[in-house]
Amino acid sequence: MARFLDPKADLTFKKIFCQHPKLLISFLNAVMPFEPGRRIESVEYLTSEMVPENPGKKFSIVDVRCFDNYKDQFIVEMQSNWEEGFMNRILFNAGKAYVRQLDKGTQYDLLHTVYTVVILSDNFDYKTERFYHHYKILNIENSDEVIEGIEFVLMELTEKFKPETITDRKLMVLWLRFLKELQDMKKLPPEMMEIEEIQLAAELCEESAFTPAELAAYEKYWDIISTEKTAINSALKKGRAEGKAEIAKKLKTRGMPFDEISELTGLTIEEIEKI
Repeated sequence: MARFLDPKADLTFKKIFCQHPKLLISFLNAVMPFEPGRRIESVEYLTSEMVPENPGKKFSIVDVRCFDNYKDQFIVEMQSNWEEGFMNRILFNAGKAYVRQLDKGTQYDLLHTVYTVVILSDNFDYKTERFYHHYKILNIENSDEVIEGIEFVLMELTEKFKPETITDRKLMVLWLRFLKELQDMKKLPPEMMEIEEIQLAAELCEESAFTPAELAAYEKYWDIISTEKTAINSALKKGRAEGKAEIAKKLKTRGMPFDEISELTGLTIEEIEKI
């Protein structure tokens, strides 16, 4: 019986989506909020110097141009831990990707939309139970007025992701279940076996398909993630009083429940309410 590695790790994520274009096409067509009839048909991987910066190699990035009748660009990212400034970074990278389309003499109306697609193994927005977040640039007085050019799709693969509540997008559910649950499976369930692309992605994640050096790199990746998460939790619990207040303020902004903020910072709910 096969043992599957976690597809959310840097090594496996890139093996699936950087080496097999048809898997990336299937995934993007499944999760993107495209209008009816629109589908990606082919992809072109960008050169390494054009891929967004990845400080510390703590997450995976796939940067591609996808071709249909729109010829748009997609930055696909897997992030295990939510970090301070994360939103600023993905906005910065999307802006760079949009600007670098403009060669000398190119007309502005030839620029194509840049989509950033982020899969998170962490919560970043506690103000809502929604796991799927789609951001555009729009007029706050009339949300139907949208400035085209940059869009963001973020998906939280946490307790918020409840497949049973999504009845109209079967392939999206199966891909996200694959990313979230594969490492705990003994074998692929029948509904995933029916999807050729997901079956291939699972085969790519079988432990037997990796060299000893790759398996060592895989374990090192999760050790880095675990160490970082431990450091974050430790900083939250051991911060000085003024530091706790600042942390509590930021967590309030993110919408974290007061009882959880209290547990992390040691502040009372009454103290948190006054911040």
